[in-house]
Amino acid sequence: MPHLVVRGISIEEMKRISKPLVRELAEICECGTDNFTFEVPHSTFVFDGEEIPSFPLIEVKWFERGRETRDRFAKSVTEHILSTGVEEVEVVFIPFSEPNYYINGKRIVD
Repeated sequence: MPHLVVRGISIEEMKRISKPLVRELAEICECGTDNFTFEVPHSTFVFDGEEIPSFPLIEVKWFERGRETRDRFAKSVTEHILSTGVEEVEVVFIPFSEPNYYINGKRIVD
């Protein structure tokens, strides 16, 4: 169920890279492609009273899968985002706690 919040990349660029990216991430996570969601919110960055260009910051909200998987996942995301022409990408993982995750009011684990 990885949910990626992608800032600093246009919706058109995200659409272009989303299919190959999700296929690669599904292979890394050993799950189906339908487990992934991408959110591309409009973000306005401000510094010193001025609007500034945004930079790619990708938040990955997921259930922890271990360092090796996390490293491979970050590398894949970074490579695909770099293919849009940006020079730098930051990826941050935000792990969910399974006992604190509910679907339709029910915990997914006891």
